[in-house]
Amino acid sequence: MSSLTGTPADADRALKAKHRSMWALGDYPGLADDLLQELGRTLVQASAVAPGERVLDVGAGSGNAAIPAAEAGATVVASDLTPELFEVGRRHAAERGVELQWREADAEALPFADGEFDVVLSSIGVMFAPHHQAAADELVRVARPGGRIGLLSWTPEGFIGQLFATMKPFAPPPPPGAQPAPLWGDEDHVRELLGPRVTDVTTRRKLLTVDHFATPEDFRDYFKARYGPTMAVYRFLSDEPEKTAALDRDLADLARRYDLGTDGTVLEWEYLLLTARRSAEVPAPR
Repeated sequence: MSSLTGTPADADRALKAKHRSMWALGDYPGLADDLLQELGRTLVQASAVAPGERVLDVGAGSGNAAIPAAEAGATVVASDLTPELFEVGRRHAAERGVELQWREADAEALPFADGEFDVVLSSIGVMFAPHHQAAADELVRVARPGGRIGLLSWTPEGFIGQLFATMKPFAPPPPPGAQPAPLWGDEDHVRELLGPRVTDVTTRRKLLTVDHFATPEDFRDYFKARYGPTMAVYRFLSDEPEKTAALDRDLADLARRYDLGTDGTVLEWEYLLLTARRSAEVPAPR
C-alpha cells in the first residue's frame, strides 16, 4: 500500500506554523517600539477611527495600531497568527490605560462574522499572509457594508521591500502559491485584490524616517538579532559561512545605499497608506 502525501490543508497548516514560529523569533515588539511607533497612529488617523466604533486590527503584533485605536475610543480586537506577541501588547495597553481584546487568528480565515466591524485595519501585518487574495477577501468580509478598511504596507521599491529582495537569494524558495509580502505596497495589486467590493479608495506613499542606527553595520546586526524574517534566513544559512558573510555584506550595503548621509545612519522607509470603504453591495469573493 503506497503512503499518502499530505493534503493541501496539511501544507497550509505547516506553512502557517512556520510563519508563526518566524515572527516569534527575536524581539519584534521591541523593534516595533524602537522604530515603528508612528505607523499605527498614522493608520488610525487616516482611517478616522471614532469613539464607539468596532475595530479589528489584522496582524496586530503587539498592538502598534490596535492600541491607538483603543485610545481613540473604539472597541478593538487585536488579532494575530502569533499570540506570543500579545504579552508585550497587553502590558503596553495597561500602561496607557486602555482595554482591548487579543485574539489568535489567521488573516486568511478570520474567526469573525460577516460585517462584524466598522473599521478593519492592518499596519504592516496582513501583507505577510502568504495568499493575498484569501486575506483580502477576509478583510472585506468582516467589514460592515459602508465600513472602512485601512492598510499600511511596505512598498516593493522602498527600503524594507528591498531588504526582502536582498535576502531572497539566500532564503529557501517560497512554497507554491505564496506571494511576496511587499506586493501589498503596490497600489495596482491591492486595488485588484479588493476589486469592486470597495469604493472611495485613496492611496498615499509616505516615508518613515529611521535614525536609530549609528552605522549600516549597526542596522544589519540589529535586524539579525531581532527581526524574525532576517533571523530565519540566517538560520537557513547556519552551515554556509561564505553565504552568511555575503549576506552580512549585502545587508550593510543596502543600508549604506539608503543612508541620507547625515549624522549617523538615517534611513527613509517607504510605505503605501490605503483607505477604502466597503461597498454597500459586495460581490461574492473571487
